Amino acid sequence: MNYNVVNLLWQGLSGHKKWPQAWRSPEPKSRYDAVILGGGGHGLATAYYLAREHGMTNIAVLEKGWIGGGNTGRNTTNVRSDYMFPESAKMYDFALRLYETLGKDLNYNIMLSQRGWLTLIHDQHQMEGARHKANWLNCNGVDGQIVDRNRVAEMMPGLNVSDNPRYPVRGAFLQERGGTIRHDAVAWGYARAADRLGVDIIQNCEVTGFDMADGRATAVNTTKGRIETGKVGVAVAGHSSKIAQMAGFRLPITSHCLQAMVSEPVKPFLDHVVISPGTGVYINQTQKGEMVMGGLLDLYYSYGQRGNFPTIEKVISAAVEMFPGFSELRLMRHWAGIVDISPDSSPILGQTPVSNMYINCGWGTGGFKAIPAGGYLLAHSIATGNQHELAEAFGLNRFRDNRLVDEGAAAGIAH
Repeated sequence: MNYNVVNLLWQGLSGHKKWPQAWRSPEPKSRYDAVILGGGGHGLATAYYLAREHGMTNIAVLEKGWIGGGNTGRNTTNVRSDYMFPESAKMYDFALRLYETLGKDLNYNIMLSQRGWLTLIHDQHQMEGARHKANWLNCNGVDGQIVDRNRVAEMMPGLNVSDNPRYPVRGAFLQERGGTIRHDAVAWGYARAADRLGVDIIQNCEVTGFDMADGRATAVNTTKGRIETGKVGVAVAGHSSKIAQMAGFRLPITSHCLQAMVSEPVKPFLDHVVISPGTGVYINQTQKGEMVMGGLLDLYYSYGQRGNFPTIEKVISAAVEMFPGFSELRLMRHWAGIVDISPDSSPILGQTPVSNMYINCGWGTGGFKAIPAGGYLLAHSIATGNQHELAEAFGLNRFRDNRLVDEGAAAGIAH
């Protein structure tokens, strides 16, 4: 029998007591050169790129729960870069290109599956919009094409393409490089790689406030004590406004609940990610065979991480309209994440009114697909004190100067 198999069986029977930890669980030091708030994908990626790209290793990542336990572990794993504004297209395509080599860079299988992302086209207006989008993407150097109804039917045999459905299928916009990634693998991969570069990952450590002097944050107060630091990075998604309030400034974001659900597993059936603009519902099948389904965010402010029956009804009814065979499936799990929405549906990156505090927030429903770029760009700001060229359009000052990047209006981006 293979040695690795024997070792795996022995470790399993012994309770994994001799397995090495993937990352350490140290007590916090009294001082760090930089402290990153948030142990999700963006925070861990920030710490990793600070260490790898900028040589900063005296860093702590503070997470009030467990790493990846927030939005990173509560999303639907989709990735793509079909955005229309040049600023957005460059940033999201940068994230996708980083994802395409991330498994090798981290020496960790993130289970990238570039199965293709299909946005259905239901009417002539959406067809014109898809043509406009394809032209814009071509100008921005991003891939994307329109496929006709027959091709859509071949790609997704169970899709309702009958002559008289509620939402007729006239074709679809396809980005072949889009797809899915295992969300917890992204968090674990970044955590292990950052730890090996010397970063301290401190879990169950909630931030309670800051010590301030001359417009700077001199220390972070936590449930595990006071930690002095030269720089602070904030990557806490839906709780960004709470951290900002502790530091004495306001952010133009609101927090909402975004729900998703998963069915029982079935044999391989759906080879692509698909979204219906008519319903706002999107679907993909996991490697285990489950059907992952989600819809639009709840329109009321919320910090909830649980679902509700009206959203379940809306998503399930739309999914069955798209794939009638889904009516036989049983729903297994249901959850929600907290998303942070900015006025122009674009992220906020860079320096805050606190001179040594830098922020990464406002990704809304697009945070998971942007993790590598968000971490890379925040790390650049923390290390250099300046905006990376890819982040220049996304600073807080754009709201003062009325230079919005309204991707929600341009591309109708929902997820």
